[in-house]
Amino acid sequence: MPTYLKPKPNITGENLMTTLLSLSTNAPTAATRSEVELLFCCARTHIDSEIAERIRTLLQQDIDWAYLIQTAAQHGITPLLYQSLNTTCPEAVPKANLAQLRNYFHTNAQRNLFLTKELLKLLNLFESHSIPAIPFKGPALAVSAYGNLSLRLISDLDILVPERDYHRAKELLFNQGHRMLNDSEHEALCFQAQLWHEEKKVSVDLHYRIPPKHLQLNSEIFLENLQPLSCAGTRIQTFSPETHLLIFCVEGEKESWHRLSRLCDVAALISSHPQMNWESLTEQARRLKVERILDFGLVLANTLLKAPVPASVLPSVKQVSLIKWLATQLGRHPFSSPDSQRHPFYLWTTALYYLYVSKGQLHRFFYVFYWLNPIYWITPNALDKAFLPLPRPLHFLYYLIRPIRLVGKYGLAPFQALFKRLYQEASQ
Repeated sequence: MPTYLKPKPNITGENLMTTLLSLSTNAPTAATRSEVELLFCCARTHIDSEIAERIRTLLQQDIDWAYLIQTAAQHGITPLLYQSLNTTCPEAVPKANLAQLRNYFHTNAQRNLFLTKELLKLLNLFESHSIPAIPFKGPALAVSAYGNLSLRLISDLDILVPERDYHRAKELLFNQGHRMLNDSEHEALCFQAQLWHEEKKVSVDLHYRIPPKHLQLNSEIFLENLQPLSCAGTRIQTFSPETHLLIFCVEGEKESWHRLSRLCDVAALISSHPQMNWESLTEQARRLKVERILDFGLVLANTLLKAPVPASVLPSVKQVSLIKWLATQLGRHPFSSPDSQRHPFYLWTTALYYLYVSKGQLHRFFYVFYWLNPIYWITPNALDKAFLPLPRPLHFLYYLIRPIRLVGKYGLAPFQALFKRLYQEASQ
């Protein structure tokens, strides 16, 4: 992450915001605590009276607006930040900062409307050539989850076509002036072509299956749950809220939940669809063998953004203390500094997370092999060389220096905490 993401405090307690702020063992500034809490208060589509009052209280403190706005942009939630501040207490925001956020909001809204029109043109193009095309994420999600094209940052257009029509659809996009951004190896790995239209500055991800590849998701299951949606005055077919929710839990898993916008998408979908068919959702997850990924996303959204997940869904999840513990640990990392993300405890927490959500013994073996591979841990890097510069003939000594440096910097406390937790889980 950028260097302006400063280390955060280690605060204990059950309160949601203090849990979120337990982001590092390094000493923080008081201002940083307020800014992170303010960001989480604003990163939602519905601001109740309690959260609104908390926002007003936080704005009475000395807020580092540059840090707040930069962090919101880093996590793709600037539109939500502006909307929440502007509707709650705009008078408490410095005029220059409110104007900066307003300009960004309106620029994003115009860009999203333009992208939506481009999406509709592409859907018409595919329809005229008898190619079934399902738009998802992007404008479709902005309307379905946020109820407003302006509230979500849309970076590209995602379209799923049948695998049998994939190459024909790609040729149509080539004829429209799009060009490939990736090679064939990336295309096969991600089940998609990333295309770019230089003149229009439009990025299109043309999918023939849903990534990531290691989950081997059956796209036919997603296609069983389509629904009509009015998008910019045009009726389109897209995934149901349940399917979109599952896809974004998978997206979060793929990124280890390091981007707050992914969590906002999950929470917004849940909040905007109180009649969501949870039975259908859990059945989809079971058939796709991603139940643990769904469980984790629901716990994270409920814990960090108070998404209204029904009590009938959460109890079975909350009984698994490992999920709650991992959700708390990973919920800290979106705001941690680059140095803290290299911390052994962070790396082991991430490894433990992937071990938990992996769907089979083969995948668990892969993660164990990767994280326990001694080559990964003993291979020297730039930090080791900066710690003690040596002439090239003595570089072999870095293999001895590295473990000494790591123990000296981190001690054994991170590993002791992790092993203690693992022992507790194994004993239950």
